[in-house]
Amino acid sequence: MGKVTGFLEYDRLEQKYQLAGERIRHFNEFTLALDEPDLKKQAARCMDCGVPYCHGPTGCPVNNQIPDWNDLVYHNKWEQAAQDLHSTNNFPEFTGRACPAPCEEACTLNLENAPVTIKTIEQAIADKAWEMGWIKPAPSPTQTGKRVAIVGSGPAGLAAAQQLARVGHDVHVFEREARPGGLLRYGIPDFKLEKYHIDRRINQLEAEGVTFNCGVNVGVTRTLESLRVEFDAVLLAGGAENPRDPEISGQEIKGVHYAMPYLTQQNKRLMEEAFEDEDIHAAGKHVVVIGGGDTASDCVGTAFRQGALSVTQLDIRPKPPEQEDKLTVWPYWPTKMRVSSSQAEGAEREFQAATLGMVEKKGVLSGVRCARVDEKRVPIEGTEFIIQADLAFLAIGFAGSPLEGLLSEQGLEISKRQTVVANERDYRTSLDNVFAAGDMRRGQSLIVWAIREGRQAARAIDEALMGTTNLPR
Repeated sequence: MGKVTGFLEYDRLEQKYQLAGERIRHFNEFTLALDEPDLKKQAARCMDCGVPYCHGPTGCPVNNQIPDWNDLVYHNKWEQAAQDLHSTNNFPEFTGRACPAPCEEACTLNLENAPVTIKTIEQAIADKAWEMGWIKPAPSPTQTGKRVAIVGSGPAGLAAAQQLARVGHDVHVFEREARPGGLLRYGIPDFKLEKYHIDRRINQLEAEGVTFNCGVNVGVTRTLESLRVEFDAVLLAGGAENPRDPEISGQEIKGVHYAMPYLTQQNKRLMEEAFEDEDIHAAGKHVVVIGGGDTASDCVGTAFRQGALSVTQLDIRPKPPEQEDKLTVWPYWPTKMRVSSSQAEGAEREFQAATLGMVEKKGVLSGVRCARVDEKRVPIEGTEFIIQADLAFLAIGFAGSPLEGLLSEQGLEISKRQTVVANERDYRTSLDNVFAAGDMRRGQSLIVWAIREGRQAARAIDEALMGTTNLPR
């Protein structure tokens, strides 16, 4: 490494945030980037590990060569670092912002609770590459004559599209919404990922020959069979949006909503896009968010920015320990107490709290009835309580991708989890020349897993069409 003793000389330094009272006044990103001298010091902390778990398989699903680009940053070779980073990750500015960073949990220095700030450095490399103009379209000099259709323009679909276009295939992406980006654009709040990052990549992909067809809902407004007739291969790469139904008494009451429509609506509001559903807004309301994951946290942050009077988050799980047992868990993702930036903006958190039902007053939500649970998540008699609520969001995970219309496609095998059946080796489905990747194949997951599967599916498709491939797996 560039500085062998760096981890002994420099402490971990994380990028800071705007104060909560300031950032909840807008929907823009609020992280305060480290300057280059500090970034070089953070990169210098990367150890000369015998086995760098950070870049896979326990750390980074796309196998980012983290020690390599840390070394390059330390030596001020930023352009080379950007080339190295892009060799494994098509969209590092996305993952540098919205990935929970399993790489840092797998860092050897995390044994001392001070991992390298990998995510911060990754974002800095990507941002500098855009700032310096190093990221340019790379269209293929030759064309194969093969046409590929990709259903879904989220991270899996975009990664596959770029890989396939760069080896000369004619790639067409079909997106249900008015603009490409999938859940990157419509599911992730702007305060975590501003949408100009997506727009830049869409422009790059179009310059590389990718055609985007928006407003096309495959399975509804266009059949999968018609794509199979027109194209040599089809990749199903839709996101997981179908909410898991908690089957709570009173969830049909006015004021109770699933999380994703709420988040999507706010993003459309910022993009000045029309939406047909009921206008859901938290201004001047007491809000309860049911669920303890990232989507729930996004609802918390959105509600505060809309002007909620209070936000309470319910988690049926027990409060986790402040620190995990490293020797038992490391280098895998641990269960420990985490506070997201949205939760730090003033949310009340209730652990071991089961939601028993919704309370209404004159047909409108007025509260959420809860109870404490035991270790088996069974409500404990005598512990019931009611939380005041004018608005409640159900955010307990997803039950697969929208498969409306696709379910009727003869021969397409669907799993019990409502995912398209395809293996992780060649990503083939039960239909000839139809492939599946990302959430539609593996279920709800991280952006970084979607990019990995999109890249690997692109390799499988290229090999199927051409008999051989130079794309990385």
